[in-house]
Amino acid sequence: MTLYTYIFLDEAGNLDFSTNGTPYFVLTSVSMRRPFPMYQELDAYRHDCLEYGLEMEYFHCSEDNIHVRNSVFGLIAKNLQNMRIDCLVVEKRKTGPALQDVKRFYPEMLGYLLKFVVPQVDDTSNDVIVITDTVPVNKKRQAIEKGVQLALAKMLPQGRKYHILHHSSRSHYGLQVADYCCWAVFRKWQRNDMDCYDLIKEGIQSEFDIFRNGTKHYY
Repeated sequence: MTLYTYIFLDEAGNLDFSTNGTPYFVLTSVSMRRPFPMYQELDAYRHDCLEYGLEMEYFHCSEDNIHVRNSVFGLIAKNLQNMRIDCLVVEKRKTGPALQDVKRFYPEMLGYLLKFVVPQVDDTSNDVIVITDTVPVNKKRQAIEKGVQLALAKMLPQGRKYHILHHSSRSHYGLQVADYCCWAVFRKWQRNDMDCYDLIKEGIQSEFDIFRNGTKHYY
């Protein structure tokens, strides 16, 4: 029987490297295996929201009200044993001018993130499926695909297959969970807001500030 590992990717912050941009940029991956037991709970709660009168097409952390947000984080916290969360944090003011080009920035940053994720893929997995939210800018999409392809081709055993997909976050609860986790990590670094981060921190397997003390640093 073929087993699959799903890796959902999300980001927070912008790619404006001027003083007008966000101080931090965060990439987050959430890895899961089927079956996805949390999905039934999320689906049931979304329908609870609909019946309550909320137009809840899908969960989006920055847009959801505080009651919905707290409930979703509660469901994620209950299911941390069924996922792996990995994060890369970029303090943008330390990013050199040459690295700020999206065609170089994305492949390198994604490569560093997946460096921690891919070795955890079980040897019995034949396929890795990487899903990102829909990317509207073609140059950025190409950079993401290049970053993922380089990392997976280098780290996966020979013959292991992988797929890279760009789907709307509406289409998959995995992308919505990644959005929530990324938002919590971003708030921690951007605003020192630990409330939501503390709910998921036990599921975070790696979190690293790539330019800590001016150099690449992993922990």
